[in-house]
Amino acid sequence: MLFPRQAGPKPRKVVVTGAGLLTALGRGWRENAAGFRQGRSAFRPVTLFDVSRQRAKKAAEVDLPPDLPCGRLKPRAIRRLDRAAKLLLTAAGEAWAQARLDGTTQLPMVLATTSGGMAVGEAYYRRAIERPDRPWGQASRVLHYLAQSQPMALAEAFGFRGSITVIANACASGANAIGHAADLIRTGREDIVLTGGYDALSEMVFTGFDSLQALSLTTCRPFDAARDGLALGEGAAVLILESAERARQRGAAILAELAGYGAATDIHHLTQPHPEGAAAAASMHAACAAAGLAPSAVNYINAHGTGTPLNDSAEAAAINAWAGDAATRIPVSSTKSCIGHLLGAAGAVEAAICLMALEGQWLPPMPGLQTPDPVCRFPLVTQSANARVDCALTNSFGFGGANATLIFKKAA
Repeated sequence: MLFPRQAGPKPRKVVVTGAGLLTALGRGWRENAAGFRQGRSAFRPVTLFDVSRQRAKKAAEVDLPPDLPCGRLKPRAIRRLDRAAKLLLTAAGEAWAQARLDGTTQLPMVLATTSGGMAVGEAYYRRAIERPDRPWGQASRVLHYLAQSQPMALAEAFGFRGSITVIANACASGANAIGHAADLIRTGREDIVLTGGYDALSEMVFTGFDSLQALSLTTCRPFDAARDGLALGEGAAVLILESAERARQRGAAILAELAGYGAATDIHHLTQPHPEGAAAAASMHAACAAAGLAPSAVNYINAHGTGTPLNDSAEAAAINAWAGDAATRIPVSSTKSCIGHLLGAAGAVEAAICLMALEGQWLPPMPGLQTPDPVCRFPLVTQSANARVDCALTNSFGFGGANATLIFKKAA
């Protein structure tokens, strides 16, 4: 159930002044914008761990850059950084530079992840099994396995002094983190927040999804009638959110306005979405209500679109119900067909893709789509196209019925 907000001071406008990302398509805004605009697929055989016993063999691995923005981190701390922390630091470094926040130290962070330092936990387990008599380094592994370890490394590297909030709400985590950060600004509790999401590929997560038989054995093709599963990826995206007033006062370049955020839970099933997408539609309605927009005002939807049979049909039903007659005029695509499902980072990276569409006025296509599922009343983007995009919506839906929606508007 959605409850109306209590009357109070007029909500403040929230804008984006910095964005950074790292995916299997490349490092930074420029490389990723080129990849998504072309609809490039970044999947390749997994090399990070052994998948010889798994059904699926491919994922969207990131090539980590050799130069990390480690800032104030000491050499020992740098050596201890896990893969997830390196993804986060890289994305945050770009967002920080783009926002031009030199000298800002009181910066709260709201970040999302689902597996955090899972690879460190795996290392702890292997050491405990193989050499139980030699616990060297185990205490450090426990410390860096904790969910806050990557944000703490980021805070230390950049000298941030502010609250740290970590949100782990399945695959809706990234969108929830950005939405929560926006609410902190909208309600006047903060003037600026660093937010986003990150997740690295790990053997535990990969084999878990494979054991559920959720991974595609062909190619990830969301909304295709013959889709057979999702594909995993890794990456990070970080946004700098500010109140519009603060951004104007300091002369910051504004990338977009974060106009609306909605969230709803359907508690239908542990892993399966409600077949009619009831809570997903409620999440979209709530985001539109917060933005003061009708569905017809949305020019592009970046769908959650995992490529699994149940998820895509439920999301299509939700979009159809939410948009009504306008559904036939709103182009939709899922960029998971290019970089896979980034779990806790998915909502954050897909928010950044919406910013790219708004800035460049184009629609990201879906490679591999052959036969659109007839349940889709909306047009699916299969070819790169220029288009007028003034308002973009992105959906993120997770296990357990978590649903989150963000709406971005082109900067005035």
